[in-house]
Amino acid sequence: MKASEIEAFARAVASRVGVGGVGAANAPQAAQHWIDPLVRDLQASKGKSLVIAGDGQPAIVHALAHAMNDVLGNVGATVTYTQTAEVQPMDQRAALKQLVDDMNADKVALLVAMGGNPVYSAPVDLKFSDAMQRVAMRVHLGLYEDETAAFSHWHVTETHYLEAWSDVRADDGTVTIIQPLIAPLYDGKSAHEVMAALSGAEKPGYDLVRAYWMSPGAASGTGTIAAPPRAPAPTPAPAGNAPASAPPPRPGAVAAPAAAAPSAASATPQFDRQWHQWLHDGVVPNTAFAPKTVAIRAAFASQVTPRGAAQGLEAVFRPDPTIHDGRFTNNAWLQELPKSLTKLTWDNAALISPGTADRLRLISGDVVELKQGGRTLRIPVWLAPGQAPDTLTLHLGYGRTRAGRAGNNTGFNVNALRTFDAQDILQGVELNKTGETYQLACTQDHWSLEGRNLVRVATKTQYDADPKFAEKMEEGEARKPLTMYWQPYPYTGYAWGMTIDQNVCTGCNSCVVACVAENNVPVVGKPQVMNGREMHWLRVDRYYTGDIENPGTYHQPMPCQQCENASCEVVCPVAATSHSDEGLNDMVYNRCVGTRYCSNNCPYKVRRFNFLLYQDWDTQSLWPMRNPDVTVRSRGVMEKCTYCVQRISQARIAAKLEDRQIRDGDILTACQAACPTDAIVFGNINDPGSQVAKLKSSPRNYALLAELNNRPRTTYLALVRNPNIELEPPQAATDGEGRG
Repeated sequence: MKASEIEAFARAVASRVGVGGVGAANAPQAAQHWIDPLVRDLQASKGKSLVIAGDGQPAIVHALAHAMNDVLGNVGATVTYTQTAEVQPMDQRAALKQLVDDMNADKVALLVAMGGNPVYSAPVDLKFSDAMQRVAMRVHLGLYEDETAAFSHWHVTETHYLEAWSDVRADDGTVTIIQPLIAPLYDGKSAHEVMAALSGAEKPGYDLVRAYWMSPGAASGTGTIAAPPRAPAPTPAPAGNAPASAPPPRPGAVAAPAAAAPSAASATPQFDRQWHQWLHDGVVPNTAFAPKTVAIRAAFASQVTPRGAAQGLEAVFRPDPTIHDGRFTNNAWLQELPKSLTKLTWDNAALISPGTADRLRLISGDVVELKQGGRTLRIPVWLAPGQAPDTLTLHLGYGRTRAGRAGNNTGFNVNALRTFDAQDILQGVELNKTGETYQLACTQDHWSLEGRNLVRVATKTQYDADPKFAEKMEEGEARKPLTMYWQPYPYTGYAWGMTIDQNVCTGCNSCVVACVAENNVPVVGKPQVMNGREMHWLRVDRYYTGDIENPGTYHQPMPCQQCENASCEVVCPVAATSHSDEGLNDMVYNRCVGTRYCSNNCPYKVRRFNFLLYQDWDTQSLWPMRNPDVTVRSRGVMEKCTYCVQRISQARIAAKLEDRQIRDGDILTACQAACPTDAIVFGNINDPGSQVAKLKSSPRNYALLAELNNRPRTTYLALVRNPNIELEPPQAATDGEGRG
């Protein structure tokens, strides 16, 4: 469904569920066949359903979503209203435009930009950089000397949020005092410290945050920080030859710091105890907002003229899945992280549906010129199954010129088409094929395993009828207890294993980044990624099935499977990869001579080889970034997932010191700890009470490529879907396999 059709769709659903005053609303053609079953589902689930509008939707769509939740009885059940966490709520977009108007009218004498980068990200028609240059004094506070810093007189190095004291509210209003992990590496200043300096109350961030939370009304957002005492008026110069009371300051001398606010010195013992408790607990108690009662205004929908679907192509601007709006462009980990659906790295592209691309005779990598309102953008296209027809998705954050070494000149700046009135959706886009092509680095096909029963899926009805459907999908003969050795090895102690629940995996890639950070995985850059040499120990494969215009999408994390009959071990000529007595497939880096036989023999394609020296040994600022418990590998060495063996060792040492066994939950692998849906579970499979052992006994549990008799310790839980039978008639369980 096109973005311009969402309002008509929302009106049609709202009218059918009982929202009054919507008027005659016809569902878009794309939703005709499923809107009525959707409405019946919502009405059958009153008080248990939830209607959510996307961030980029217009205000009327958000209002309709609130009205539907109200009619469906969701308010107070699945929806709670509170005051906003913003102390002074305002229309931020209108405020930005007002600022530009004031700068153009020479009403701004001092501009302080804190943390943002409006020269790059502001709507193109505001011409922020031109207006900014009319300001007499311009100061920028930021982590980088970015595009906005280039137009400023002063750039102040900002502390990273992990270096600064601050506070923050959750959506429900609960306050957390943010504590720094390290002292500022580059003598940066936080926004609190800069604001204090501008107001004449220069103090360290800790003192400012603490002083605020000592003041009355802090929890409600009305607290204050006591201003320093005013400096006394200068003493007139003495007459004649009488000596002055104090010599004049030397040129270039630094003034003595102002006296601390008296509130810091007058902290009571009670507040001291509270403060330390807050820091210990991580939250300030009793700061959550009380629920509010709201009422839907009658006939609100009729006060807004319905907008029909736009003709022709339209573009939707969205934050990039990895680098967001450009604030993380210089983070090489995120640049090299494959995007969840497209698997693109180091670039953005105009996502287009296969049907629309076929009509316009486009293939992935073709460079097109987009025009609208006299503005143009040249960008390659990428075919994306499931993309709405006649719609281009343009991701923000790329095409920067002052991001840093990793972020400069990567991708394409789509802000060239983004105007004040079209910050989310741009209609009437003209597309012209240029005849040029652009190489995009996509990782989906680098470790292809398609054609196997990898992702196994059943509906709830099918699962109820045959809970062991996943095991029955294995190819070849039934599994036999075979071994490569003369007798199986008895794992009498710990036996480590992992399960991955594909039912809850969203493909967010948090596990991949966590693994990179934990295990000193290097960044190789776009040219090496295009050669298939990315070094990620863990990847998340994406599969499509069904209609290419509206496919089913599945994600499957793929770490080392830690096989008991590991085919990589038997081909290594120097025993660089071998088995531990706890079932881990270990790597001994100093033995590896780089034959790559192990990688060639791995059916899961999870081993990575250092073709070049990808690690930076010389830059000292990178040294504290690395995990000292994990070896930093060099050129010519094979590496792979180790089940975070360093964390296993830490837990073993802690248990030994306490004279006990390692308990279930003592060890969280990096990927497991980062997973927001708890899809990954790790533990001792010899412990029948462990969570991983219980999951492995589930009928949904299956091993990948079990017919090869590798006996992997990592297994998967098959997907069980619960579709609306009006839209999807019952059918046999499938393997979920389709297009890569």
